[in-house]
Amino acid sequence: MYNIIETLLIIVSILIVIAVLMQPTKQQDALNALSGGGGDLFSNQKKRGFEAFMVKVTYVLLVLFFAFSIILVYLSSH
Repeated sequence: MYNIIETLLIIVSILIVIAVLMQPTKQQDALNALSGGGGDLFSNQKKRGFEAFMVKVTYVLLVLFFAFSIILVYLSSH
C-alpha cells in the first residue's frame, strides 16, 4: 500500500509541475508589481477558458498532493 501511494505522489508531483508550466504568463502583472504601477482597470478580471481550467486542475492536484503526503506520513508511522 505504501509503494502505491508513493508512486501516486510522484505522478501527482510531476503533473503539478506540468500544470504550473502550462498556465499563461502574467508578465504585465509582474511588471506592475515590481515597478509599483497602480491598479489597472482590467487587473481583477475573472479567469476564463483555458486559464480557468488550468487553475482548477492545479488546485485539484495540490489537494491530492497534500492528501497523499498525509497518508504516507500516517502509513510510515504505523
